[in-house]
Amino acid sequence: MTYRHSEADVIAPVQLANLQLVELVWLVPLLPLLGFVILMFFGRRLGEPVAGWLATAAMGGSFLASVLVFVGMLGLEGGESGERIVEVKLFDWVVAGDFSVDIGLLADPLSVTMILFITGVATLIHLYSIGYMHGDANFSKFFVYLNLFAFSMLMLVLGDNLLLTFLGWEGVGACSYFLISFWFTDEANASAGKKAFVTNRVGDFGFMLATFLAFFAYGSIEYGEMFSGSAIPAGTATAIALLVFVGAAGKSAQFPLYLWLPDAMAGPTPVSALIHAATMVTSGIYLLARINPILAASHDWAPSLIAWVGLFTALFAASIAVAQDDIKKVLAYSTVSQLGFMVVAVGTGVYVAALFHMITHAFFKALMFLGSGSVIHGMNDDQNMKRYGGLAKLMPITAGTFLIGWLAIAGIPPFSGFWSKDEILVGVYDNSDIFANKVLFVLLLIAALLTAFYMTRLVILTFFGPPRWRDEVTGEALIESDDELPVRHPHESPWMMTLPLVVLAGLALVAGFINLPFASDLHFLGNWLEPSFYFNGHSNEYHAAAGGGTKLTLAVIATICAIGGIGAAWKLYFDKRGGTGPDAPAIMAQGWGYDNAVSNFMGGPGSKGFDALAEFDGKVLDGAVNGVGKLIQLDGSFLRRIQNGLVRSYAVLIALGAIGLMVYFLVVST
Repeated sequence: MTYRHSEADVIAPVQLANLQLVELVWLVPLLPLLGFVILMFFGRRLGEPVAGWLATAAMGGSFLASVLVFVGMLGLEGGESGERIVEVKLFDWVVAGDFSVDIGLLADPLSVTMILFITGVATLIHLYSIGYMHGDANFSKFFVYLNLFAFSMLMLVLGDNLLLTFLGWEGVGACSYFLISFWFTDEANASAGKKAFVTNRVGDFGFMLATFLAFFAYGSIEYGEMFSGSAIPAGTATAIALLVFVGAAGKSAQFPLYLWLPDAMAGPTPVSALIHAATMVTSGIYLLARINPILAASHDWAPSLIAWVGLFTALFAASIAVAQDDIKKVLAYSTVSQLGFMVVAVGTGVYVAALFHMITHAFFKALMFLGSGSVIHGMNDDQNMKRYGGLAKLMPITAGTFLIGWLAIAGIPPFSGFWSKDEILVGVYDNSDIFANKVLFVLLLIAALLTAFYMTRLVILTFFGPPRWRDEVTGEALIESDDELPVRHPHESPWMMTLPLVVLAGLALVAGFINLPFASDLHFLGNWLEPSFYFNGHSNEYHAAAGGGTKLTLAVIATICAIGGIGAAWKLYFDKRGGTGPDAPAIMAQGWGYDNAVSNFMGGPGSKGFDALAEFDGKVLDGAVNGVGKLIQLDGSFLRRIQNGLVRSYAVLIALGAIGLMVYFLVVST
């Protein structure tokens, strides 16, 4: 075990005890890996519900190990000393001459923050899945995939080098394919899984190129060695940063690579919560935060470009969410939009705000995805909100917890989303580029207002107003057109599904208090994360200089926008007679036609283009290679006739050669 910034010959007993706790970080990924291996071989034999409980226990153990690592790291010195940046080498992995890559884990405030909420939320989702997947023919297989997914994600955030991070990166990509297309007998589900896999491969190509370029620039791909020396040239840093952003745009669903995430709703709802809340979609934000020294060394326009892409994604996805009727599609586009907020924060250098919103988003978005799963479970797998209504009375726990998530994402104080979103807005407003950042701030406010609007629409259509369905027992309905209404018998979910909702609701309510803006002593998350953004004697984190009055004014403006969005949605969509309000333009419901345009291109000119490339490869490239081979074969056939092993043939050739030489010299001499 080594320090990144300091080496100590003598370690005090208390420090040694803390280091030993941090060294337990290897248990964090190991436990879900063991769960995966056991379930892969014995899962079917264990059956339901034992397989689910085993997988949940593995994740719960991983969470407890994460807590122990966190406690140990709290006992180490932070700030500039670097004692809270600890590398744990497990064994050699790739050794080729002077190049070597270890299986090593990097335990620092950034990675420990990630593993805490990843393992915590994943444990709750595993528990929820035991009830949600009850009766499924492939119950044990589902938990095999869940444990493998969690292991891959943990290796992604704990890896101490780019190659190990990429291993986890590819692991979550493969597992997302397995989980999204879990019910693959439905063609739509299978297509959604393939779409996610292919789209992420595009982004992964950028990550690969960034890794190669980083090796040539630094001579190493280990984070400690990369960032402990002098800064690389700005041009090289810019190229690496933008290539990493291509990868991040794939995993964290930024325009134009966001396409896979809305279709990923085809998977079971716990998958949606796991992928879209606390794990896979956050990996791009994590990686951008991890390479903050490279972003700091790049040209100024590169982070600005990242911020503007995030802003466009936030607005674009929010406008589409307004028009969706599928409850999970609303939440999916909401996730894309909220990830845009985080990317804006990274681009403007307020990394703590990005991670703060990542944490609060993990809680309230996982809560709402699981809450939607509870609703779908109670409504016979119907996902159309226009056929809901009045569920608050019949599903009180689901409704009550969902409302907390709604207020959190809408940005209503004191719920967690208010504090984290406001932190991003303050950082953007306070940045030095006055005109551009004021425009960025205003447009981000509009995205926040749209968030409050479409989430209020979801809540109204789902939980309030008269039911837009007929009870399967009484056959009664409270609105007209009874014969056209679907037959449903909504009911509250079992405790295994409601308990995670209650826990997540509590976290969504109080998580904002980990980074209060009133005083530096209350900036707990910022102080904790400081070592992860402190390199070569300075911090790469942008610290807003706005005073208390400015912060209060911005908070009031943001709250007014949130209340305005809620009020507008309530005015348009709450109808005691059972109406569902005005429909948004069809072009918005279709995602502004972008998805269809990409699909049409890939199925038309794109497909023909790939066919042409394949034909070129087969006829020209392969033809050239095969032609060389055939030429050699012909030469060999000719030479084989000459080299036939008969002495008389060789004598004739020698005689002919001698005669030829004589003729040559006679001609030359004359």
